[in-house]
Amino acid sequence: MKAVIFRIIYLCLFTWLLIPAVAQEPGPEISGEWCTDQRLLLYDPYPWSWSENRLDLGLKKNFQGKASFSANVWFRSFGFQFLTGTRQLFNKDEISPYQIDFREAWLDLYGFIVPNLDVRIGRQVITWGRGDRLNPTRNLNPPDLEDIWDFGRSHGVEAVKLDYYLNDVFFLEGVYVPFFRPATLPRGDLASVFSTSMSLPVPSTQIAVMTDTLLMPDNRPGQTSSYGIKLGGFILGFDFSLSYSFFRDGLPVPSYTDVAFADEEFNLAVNTELLFPRFHAVGTDMAGSLAGVGVWGEMALMIPDKEVIMHIDLSEIGYSDLESVQLEDKPYFRYLMGADYTFTDGSYMNFQFLHGFFHERGKGNLNDYFLLEYEKKVAQEKIVLKPVTGAIVIGDWKNVKEDHALVWMPSAGYLPDENTEITLGIRLISGKGETAFAGLDRRDEFFVSIRHHF
Repeated sequence: MKAVIFRIIYLCLFTWLLIPAVAQEPGPEISGEWCTDQRLLLYDPYPWSWSENRLDLGLKKNFQGKASFSANVWFRSFGFQFLTGTRQLFNKDEISPYQIDFREAWLDLYGFIVPNLDVRIGRQVITWGRGDRLNPTRNLNPPDLEDIWDFGRSHGVEAVKLDYYLNDVFFLEGVYVPFFRPATLPRGDLASVFSTSMSLPVPSTQIAVMTDTLLMPDNRPGQTSSYGIKLGGFILGFDFSLSYSFFRDGLPVPSYTDVAFADEEFNLAVNTELLFPRFHAVGTDMAGSLAGVGVWGEMALMIPDKEVIMHIDLSEIGYSDLESVQLEDKPYFRYLMGADYTFTDGSYMNFQFLHGFFHERGKGNLNDYFLLEYEKKVAQEKIVLKPVTGAIVIGDWKNVKEDHALVWMPSAGYLPDENTEITLGIRLISGKGETAFAGLDRRDEFFVSIRHHF
């Protein structure tokens, strides 16, 4: 199957490159990045935690200013082998695992029907919001959480986007997403980092089997579609926008749990059903500069479409059934504020404050995040030092000592040329309590990456 996919891709690329020669038009612009990213956990026996080699390939073709086509595909050798028998040694796909990730592909039509209307059709990321990789108002694309340290990565979605320019200052944007695509969770033992916690009135040592079932929405537009509208403009030196979106969250929440005996020794089997809740979001954002300091902010009023109550069926083991509210039908705010500044010596600082990560839902359940990055280039700008890069997470301001997390990621990069960077660094994590990152306190790791742009 993968061989067939490769043949199709090669044929498309060959045809794409051949057409301009026949038509005597400029060929497509090809750009991209090659990178290798390797990580090692800092505790005995020091296992590898990540291994990725990726070719990020982008194509863009303009058609006489009337239209353009863009695409982005990842070709990856990713992860580690899971070999258990000699029969697998006959299969190169298992000896050297690889993936093709079709990230984006869209067609832009300029002046569609009327002069001031542009249309984008195809798989795309709807880039709402002004925050640096963290955007409370960007909800029409499900998050791609495969790599938890690559904040802000989203899946492309099949969509139709229309931009109508009212004048030189204001524009109106509408987006329709016909299909639902859930989020991708982190790999391996990190899968539970962004999942909803659940407690049962039984000892965990008695649970022998735990399974879950996803309740996917019906495959019809009324259940799978999302949409949004945005009014944007530029006033007094600031970009701004007001937006509304109706979408289905890419991260599921539990709605029903059945507990029964798994064997004659009274060990338990637990199965949980999870659904993807819908939200309305009313947002606003701004970005500009004040006295040479770049500033930005965005805020989203999150309104759950329905309340989600999880019913816990304990009748099979002789307990009374329980109910637990997983999502209240009460509005709550997520917001972000940020600033950056380049000093006279060329060093750069970026600071952001975020209230409510994308997996946190409901008033009273949102944590506060302070994110800081400082970098300075030395040795004729051949070395990039990032001594202060990381985050502080506060889960409960009334009991910070027992509910917090600290992430520190110092690194140093070497730039042998303007397109290449070799980076070495460590990631140190500590914390207590219920915040997602506090649960990663045994995930300290060393990392090395090489990136080359072309």
